[in-house]
Amino acid sequence: MILGCDMQTHSDQSERIFKLALRCKNPVGQRLFSHLAPPLESIVALRAMEQIYASVRKEEDPVRFIEAVFSILETRVDITERDLARIPKQGPAIAVANHPFGGIEGLALIWLLRLVRPDVKVMANFLLGRIPQLRDSFILVDPFGRPESSRANIRGLREAIRWVEEGDMLAIFPSGTVSHLHLRSLQVTDPKWSGTIARLFRHTKASALPVYFAGCNGPLFQMLGLAHPLLRTVMLPREMVNKRGRVIEARVGDPIPSRKLCAYTDDEMVDLLRDRTYLLGMRARSQATPARRSIRRPKVAQLEPLVEAEPAEVLAEEVRSLPEEQILVESKEHLVCYARANQIPHLLREIGRLREYTFRGAGEGTGKALDIDAFDEYYLHLFVWNREKQEIMGAYRLGRTDEILPRHGLGGLYTQTLFRYHRELFNLMGPALEMGRSFVRPEYQRSYAGLLLLWRGIGEYVCRHPDCKTLFGPVSISNGYQVISRQLIVAYLRQVEQMHPWSRFVRPRNPFRRAKPGLRRRALTYSALEDAADIDGISEVISHIEEDQKGVPILLKNYLKLGACPLGFNVDPDFSDVLDVLVLVDLSKTDPKLLERYMGKDGAAGFLEYHGRRGAAA
Repeated sequence: MILGCDMQTHSDQSERIFKLALRCKNPVGQRLFSHLAPPLESIVALRAMEQIYASVRKEEDPVRFIEAVFSILETRVDITERDLARIPKQGPAIAVANHPFGGIEGLALIWLLRLVRPDVKVMANFLLGRIPQLRDSFILVDPFGRPESSRANIRGLREAIRWVEEGDMLAIFPSGTVSHLHLRSLQVTDPKWSGTIARLFRHTKASALPVYFAGCNGPLFQMLGLAHPLLRTVMLPREMVNKRGRVIEARVGDPIPSRKLCAYTDDEMVDLLRDRTYLLGMRARSQATPARRSIRRPKVAQLEPLVEAEPAEVLAEEVRSLPEEQILVESKEHLVCYARANQIPHLLREIGRLREYTFRGAGEGTGKALDIDAFDEYYLHLFVWNREKQEIMGAYRLGRTDEILPRHGLGGLYTQTLFRYHRELFNLMGPALEMGRSFVRPEYQRSYAGLLLLWRGIGEYVCRHPDCKTLFGPVSISNGYQVISRQLIVAYLRQVEQMHPWSRFVRPRNPFRRAKPGLRRRALTYSALEDAADIDGISEVISHIEEDQKGVPILLKNYLKLGACPLGFNVDPDFSDVLDVLVLVDLSKTDPKLLERYMGKDGAAGFLEYHGRRGAAA
């Protein structure tokens, strides 16, 4: 499709579109070329391109034309419905994409964007304007650096600005040239992206849509490109044809709003757009990627059937039997209570069933019929009871260290199964609550109410026992997250939130091993961290990577906003290889306004007064 800058296409479009033509003043040279042209056209696959075009030239509609080309090549574009849903359906937007193949991804980009909206044009090489069916789909520019290139490119840039300012969508390949091997990094990637795109975004105030195409051209293409860049251009038609039978995998990220882009300098904006695009390349596909297939979780055949739910009337009777002082929060619709195992045998069994049910839905769980262990016998169980439906909404397991350590020692703590503790940690910590095994059943996860009620219950418990000012426990990050997402969360916690000084007294039993990323991945990680000023920022980056758009687990975000610091990171092979982040928060140092949210104004004031602090300003 794209010929070298010293080559010209034939001016008579009624004959052939894909043809080598070289004008030589020397008649001998011209005759020599006329004999060499046919075999050269076969070698670089221009004749094959012409045959493909001849088979589809009757298709006038651009989308049907592209689909016909793909049909002949037996090539398909793989994109998920979730990714298509990320494409803005209306309004000014500019899609930025990497350029791994130099041709076929341009057709793929038009096709997938037009699945969502019709007003799409791609900024492309002027030679593509020779294809009549696609001419109106392109804004043409000249990437060859010829004397007349500047004028053509200024005209193309003005047309692009007008197109987007009118509320339409533009797609661009900011590298301008195809991805190729870079000897310094030994990676096949786009060259530096053009700074022109920053001007486009500032002029148009458009949002940016990162699009990533997986793959690259073959070794011969890369080696010839090292010999001379022109050889890459000459080989592009051949690379188009040799994609026969291939699946072109496309991934779409979250749109980046104009206000965010325009807060950066031009160079920073270009780097952000490039890195957001290449981050999508680290997103594995669950249905096709071996890395995702190797997730260590119980196979379906190994999952024990869940036990039957406990009768509602039996559960309600156990709730009614609890002493009044164990009711922490009460409203017309809900109760938040705490109890010991011997007080709630049926409720505890139901909590164990719901734990396993909820954790399995998140790709975690023990694989057993219910999630109950030896620690449940002497831990406290805090739960939310729905009075109307007579069912448990969610629960937390609490362990008081001032009760557990004297009776059971360090081995009596659940988290001791995940981390090795030095006794000095608890000497420094004083009375504390180990928090864990929390869940809100799926039916109640659509709103924040279930988790808020649990935390209000915890806040009330701490108000009644203000000596337990320290909370610690594991927050699980499911193996359903992409590898890069888990790495980013750990890197963020280490570098931005900083490890707690007491982390020297904690050792994970199965440490989280940081992968050995290539230079490009490491640079992307640092860039993503710089882009994330706080936990909401890193959550936005992870949502961009994750196919289902999930961000940082909400429980981890809640702990961090309370002032938690990480103590360690452990992978739990007995719980579907979840990554457990051990966090510690001293509530006496938490922002008083946040404490009021969970303790109430009077409760927070009393708690802070107990610890020698004043509450929030009136």
